[in-house]
Amino acid sequence: MKYCFTVLFSAMAFVAAAQQGYTATGKIIDSASGQPLTGASVFGQNTTLGTISSSDGTFHLALPGGGYDLVISYTGYETQVIRISSVHAADLLIALKQKDKSLQEIAIVGSNEVRDGLARYGKFFMDNFIGTDTNAARTSIQNPEVLQFYFSKKRNRLKVRAKEDLVIVNNALGYKIKFQLDSFAYDYGPGLSVFTGFPFFEELPGNDSMQAAWKANRQKAYVGSRLHFMRSWYGKTLGPDGFALEAIDSAAPPTKTTAIDNPYDSSIYHEIENHDIEIDYTGRLRVTYKNRMPDPAYLKQNKIPDYIRAQISILDLSDGFVIQENGYFYDQNDVINIGYWSWKKLADELPYDYIPAASK
Repeated sequence: MKYCFTVLFSAMAFVAAAQQGYTATGKIIDSASGQPLTGASVFGQNTTLGTISSSDGTFHLALPGGGYDLVISYTGYETQVIRISSVHAADLLIALKQKDKSLQEIAIVGSNEVRDGLARYGKFFMDNFIGTDTNAARTSIQNPEVLQFYFSKKRNRLKVRAKEDLVIVNNALGYKIKFQLDSFAYDYGPGLSVFTGFPFFEELPGNDSMQAAWKANRQKAYVGSRLHFMRSWYGKTLGPDGFALEAIDSAAPPTKTTAIDNPYDSSIYHEIENHDIEIDYTGRLRVTYKNRMPDPAYLKQNKIPDYIRAQISILDLSDGFVIQENGYFYDQNDVINIGYWSWKKLADELPYDYIPAASK
C-alpha cells in the first residue's frame, strides 16, 4: 500500500505542475533575405507537441510547465535548436540558414560509406538504437532505406546517418516517432554507442483495448526510468519513489560506494531561477531502483546473476546539470548512462509531456 500511495502522490504533483504551462511564440525567417518562412516545423524535442509557422513566419506552441529543446526545421535549411523555458519562450526571432550543397557533395565524395550497409549493419543498428527488450520487438523503422552506414577501420567506429527523417512505429507504447537522426556512432573498442537527433512523438490511433494496453505499457516503461528519476530528484521524492543514490569512488581499487543519505543537501541540490534545480556533482553516481526487478533479458545479455533484485544504473557526470519540472535536464552531453538505463533504448523512450497514471 505504501508504494501505491507514494507513486500516486508523485503523479498528482507532476500533473499539477504540468498544468502551469506557457506558450512559445516567435517568427521564423531566412537569415539572408529576412523573408518569413511559411510552413516551417516547430516542435518540442522528445514531445508530442508541435506546430508549423504561418504565412508571416510566426508560430504559437502551447507547452506544459518545464524546459524543452525547441527544434525548428525547414526543407533546404539547417535545423536550429533553442533551449526554452517559461522565462525564455516569447517573441523568439529564428533566422535559418540555407544548407551549403557544395559542402554536402564534398562530404559524400570523401566518405567511407558502406554500400551494403543496411544488410551488414542493419540489425546491429536496430539493437543499439531501438533496443533488444520486449518493447523493441514490437518497434520497427518504416523507411530503413534512408539509412547510410559509414565504417572507419582506423577508429574502429561505425557511424549511421539518415537522408530523411526516420519513421518509427512503436506498437508496444502506441507512438509513431519522426526522428531527425543527426548521427549514431558505435565505438567497438569500449563497446559504447551514442546517438543524437530530434525525435517527435505522435500517439497512434487505436480502439479502447489498444489504448488500455498502451497506457499500461507506458506506465511500466516510466516507472524506474531516467525520466522518472529526474522528476523524483526535482520533486524531492527519490526515497518514496524507490530510488537510492550512492557516490562511487573508483580512484583506487576496489571500487567503493558511499550512500548519499540526503540527496537534497545544499552542497548538491540548489534551487535556482525559475524554480529549476541545479545538481552540483562531478563523478559517478550509482542509482538503484528498488521497486522493480530488472528485465531478465538484460541480466542474460550482460551475464549478470539472476538473483539481482533491483535495477542498477550509473550516471557518469563530467559536470553538474540542471533539472526542470518536467524531467528535462541540461546539459545532456555532461550525463552518460551506464548499466540498466544504457540498455534501455528508443523503444522505451517516453516524451517529456508524458503524465504517469495516478492509479499505478
